[in-house]
Amino acid sequence: MAGIVDFSGSSHLFRAPTNEEHRDILSGIDYRESGSSNTPLSERCSFTDAGYPNVMPGRSSSSSSSSTTPTPSRASSPLPFSLHSSSLSETESNSPLLGLGRYTSSGEHHWIWRSLGSSSPRRRKRDGRRWRTFKGILRRIVRHPLFPRQPLTIILALLVFTVFAISLTLILLYVLNPDKEALPWRAYCTIPSTTSVPPHYRNALPYPYINPLPKVMPPSFPPDDLDTLPPAGLFLAVFSMDSSLERRMLIRTTWAAHPRSRNGAGEGDDGMGTSRTVVRFVLGQPRKGWERRIQSEMEMYNDMIILPCPENMNAGKSHAYFTWAASNAWVPPVYFNTTQPVPEFSYSNQNFPAPRLAPHDPYFAWKDSASGHPRPWVRPDFVAKVDDDAFVMLAELEARMRLELYATGQRPYGMPYTSPVSVSFRVEAPKAEPQTGAPVDTPISSMVEQGMPRDGSVDDPLVYWGYLVKEQFMAGELYGLSWSLVDWVSKDPSVKGLTKGAEDKQTAKWMGLHPRAAEIRWSSDHCWIYDHPRSGTVYSHGFLFPSEVSRVKKSVLAFLDKVSRNSSIGTTFASNAAVGTSSTPLSLSHSSVSAFGTRYQQPLQEMDLAHSIEALVEGSYMSELQEGKSMGAERAWRAREGRITRYQNKRVGGTVVVHFIKKHMWFLETALAFLEGDNFSQAELESLNADVSRLNVGLASVWTDSSVFKPMNASAAL
Repeated sequence: MAGIVDFSGSSHLFRAPTNEEHRDILSGIDYRESGSSNTPLSERCSFTDAGYPNVMPGRSSSSSSSSTTPTPSRASSPLPFSLHSSSLSETESNSPLLGLGRYTSSGEHHWIWRSLGSSSPRRRKRDGRRWRTFKGILRRIVRHPLFPRQPLTIILALLVFTVFAISLTLILLYVLNPDKEALPWRAYCTIPSTTSVPPHYRNALPYPYINPLPKVMPPSFPPDDLDTLPPAGLFLAVFSMDSSLERRMLIRTTWAAHPRSRNGAGEGDDGMGTSRTVVRFVLGQPRKGWERRIQSEMEMYNDMIILPCPENMNAGKSHAYFTWAASNAWVPPVYFNTTQPVPEFSYSNQNFPAPRLAPHDPYFAWKDSASGHPRPWVRPDFVAKVDDDAFVMLAELEARMRLELYATGQRPYGMPYTSPVSVSFRVEAPKAEPQTGAPVDTPISSMVEQGMPRDGSVDDPLVYWGYLVKEQFMAGELYGLSWSLVDWVSKDPSVKGLTKGAEDKQTAKWMGLHPRAAEIRWSSDHCWIYDHPRSGTVYSHGFLFPSEVSRVKKSVLAFLDKVSRNSSIGTTFASNAAVGTSSTPLSLSHSSVSAFGTRYQQPLQEMDLAHSIEALVEGSYMSELQEGKSMGAERAWRAREGRITRYQNKRVGGTVVVHFIKKHMWFLETALAFLEGDNFSQAELESLNADVSRLNVGLASVWTDSSVFKPMNASAAL
């Protein structure tokens, strides 16, 4: 019968109320909170013989208990439930019946269903469904006929999976790696750039970025009048961190102070060229455990700068450094007379009292300090940064900066202006629209190329110097900015919003925002900046000296001349080789020392230290030795070139920076290759029939010369 519920063990039948009866019952109930709050739960929620809940206040529970009618379970209401918020008394809030529901005020006649934790069962049900689905899939995989079950098949399956994972990883690394083959460094050294126009304002070179072959080659470096020009002021910051004490000590005792780094090759210039070059270490805020050690190191060497920012690489440290330098960077003045007068710029009159000197500061600065009346220091012409995994030859770096200071227009120093139309293969290069700014043939860019002055403009140099990577930015191992650019970077508000990210790429973006961006000299050196030969990168090859580069130039030019004479492919190939396409031969990237992507192995198994260092020199007989060949290590050692021959009787003209020196042993190898060595080899001395002790000045002699320690004596006098 509909509406009749039969409870087992009971003599009564329970009939669920109809909708009309339910409304009649609800209309007769007293819902006053005051009455129900003081009534015991047994009285408020007891059931009558009819099966209805007894909610009338004042009704005793004895009348209900005296009845023999059993209490049935509560039937579900046929009325729809609606959620309604109402305030609960303290007694009702603790009642277990709140989990089932409660009535609202008598005027609304709505039932509130409060389900505490109703979402938890649904969540558990959903999670259980997912787990059952996963177990079902796993069960089907395990029960598949091809699934390995025996130990041998399990091992083979694991091996196949491992090979697949490794292969997939290598493929992804290859696809995502932009450097897939060694760069043609031989072409870079043979055909230097003839313009410094920013890449955005000229036709960008295609990969692998070989300069077009000009009709007139740029003047050879160094020019004959280099030492007649006043030296450039250079403030060089070595980016370091608190825990790199050992690397800082290696730098202090090698390229930052060594006479062959500061004076140059041969007899040198007695430190005149680097008399205005200052080296300092730049750090972020040291960590708690390193504060006392860094403070002690600062007091000891007086060559450290702590920036007001946390230590980082690409989170604003470079911008913080240039901002600091705009206010606090100073270098010594010109201490001696030169043939050419010292140029006057807008910052030439700014000066500051001479600060405390570092042990590796220039000799002339120590001499001036010892006089008792030191001259005030002035603003640097260039502010540069270098990573601490780089080895710098200071005399070479200063010589490049000096020529940039006195160059005109967008041409190398000493090169007359030539129209782009007269440049060979220029018209055959693929045309590319500039990315930003004005096109190449605008009056501004043409005027800058010709070196024409602008009315009302300040003649401060605008130079951005370094190793231009992919025609986009100067590599972060070493780049420098002229003083006007540094001052602008520290003040321009748009630059302050571009401080996070790869710091070398961000610096290139700053240069694009400059009001005179088209006039900035993007001067790049692709020949004398490279990675350590043991690094195995696309930028690595053997230690390079001018004598080997001269042989490379003759070889490459002869090769281009030979293929250009071929009537069938000569013109096309020469053009491709000039502008740099996929037709560029692999011989242009050949190195006698290292191979791209291959770990370096010395030529012979048994080699002493001197022989192993010589084997790292590009083009040396020692680097070309092979096991079983007739020429042995001793014969190759005797036939090596001395420093005078390698530098072609000049003071500078060789390697500027060796980068990617990740191990201290690599650093010491680089120091021995460029700072050690005899001026003449044994074979050269025999051919000259000269006295060995008179011509050869080794490393020990250089360091024991009393003139070298004059700065230290001056320091002791203070």
